[in-house]
Amino acid sequence: MTELAELPAVPGAARTQGRPRSSRAHEAILEAVLDLIEEGTTVEALSMEAIAARAGVGKATIYRRWAGKDELLLETLVKLKGPAPQPSGESLRADLIELLSVVGKKDQRAVRVMPCLMPEVSRSPEAYRIWQEAITEPRREVMREVLRRGVASGELRADLDLEVTVSMLISPLLLHRMVRWNPRLDEVDDLVAQVVDVVLRGVAA
Repeated sequence: MTELAELPAVPGAARTQGRPRSSRAHEAILEAVLDLIEEGTTVEALSMEAIAARAGVGKATIYRRWAGKDELLLETLVKLKGPAPQPSGESLRADLIELLSVVGKKDQRAVRVMPCLMPEVSRSPEAYRIWQEAITEPRREVMREVLRRGVASGELRADLDLEVTVSMLISPLLLHRMVRWNPRLDEVDDLVAQVVDVVLRGVAA
């Protein structure tokens, strides 16, 4: 397949080896990775050759943007899930509800891709590392920061264990939304608020 033509670079965009980036080629490469994973290609089997062929670019175009497959996968996962949400700062409770309201919710592309990717994440240490670095850890850190502010303001106990508290908040909602462990909770309209309130009662100053 012929390589996509390089388009003029956006003003201020980074350049590599003196050549302007093509936003069209860049997006085509990310989409190619998602397409291949969606079709069942494992992370280990995913090759730069296959990605280039699907995107309609040469391998050199890929390597001008990413040093290797791991770096490309990181950006692809960020594209799929989007950046970590940022709370509005209204209050401790409101920020936690805001952050937890998106836990386990995905757009239709992610619904198709993630089931193909998760077995690989469970099996492959490298895929797990990429998943943690690109998706999970940034979201945990946002919630840690909200809790740190709660400790600093005196709303939460000074000896709060951030890791345990984050897990207490996220895990019930993630479990329910991923596997519907308790279908009775489907009928609870304010489930997120209830989880937040129960946890906050236990960790309040």
